[in-house]
Amino acid sequence: MTPEDLLALLVTHQESLAADLDEEDRAEVAAALRETREAVTAGRSASPALRRLRRALSALPPKHPVSAALGSRRYAADGTGGRALPSADAIGAVLNLLEARDATAAPDSGPRTGAEPAPEPAELLAAARERLLAAPALTEREHAELLSSPEDRPELIRLVDPRPGGSGARCPRFQFRPGTLQPLPVVLRINGLLRADLDPWGAADWWLGGNGWLHGVPADLLGTLPDEELEGAALELVEAD
Repeated sequence: MTPEDLLALLVTHQESLAADLDEEDRAEVAAALRETREAVTAGRSASPALRRLRRALSALPPKHPVSAALGSRRYAADGTGGRALPSADAIGAVLNLLEARDATAAPDSGPRTGAEPAPEPAELLAAARERLLAAPALTEREHAELLSSPEDRPELIRLVDPRPGGSGARCPRFQFRPGTLQPLPVVLRINGLLRADLDPWGAADWWLGGNGWLHGVPADLLGTLPDEELEGAALELVEAD
């Protein structure tokens, strides 16, 4: 299934897609679609945006047709060896469906007074980063003991707080065996799949966000699910790149 097929599937199942995603997840899907449209229009690689889209769609229930298609390992290259990308107009059609859903959502939410524009991508990104920075992390002393320089241990997720007066780099604690500074091998392997050295925020979002395929938050499932299941779920996200 190519990215073009995925967009067609989103249009086909628009009603259940909108119904099965909460407002935050719909906003994340919409932001990923806008990013994809911008890349397509500018002639840039759409791979990062498509990874973000598949990550957002993982919030769907496992039995949803989109989840079933993405989980079937049929998200494959087209016959030319590249990726059949959807047109900007096709992406816009899906965006319109999602935004129309939000514009008419929840009759019990009260009357809408005036225009309420959808959150800007920058606002969504800032909120996501705040959520990830709030996750348990190593203390400053532990971080200094583990990492002697910014170049050390690139396979570990480190999040640099971009806010004024931010606390510097934070190393999420889920990556280590409880009570130690010993990284979990499965975490290092999955971080490699997720390209945590290039996109630490995206990798952290996968670990710390809800995942419909795994029925939970991947970081919370460490030691509960077999390592192979966690790695398989991460592979589903990146195998199309």
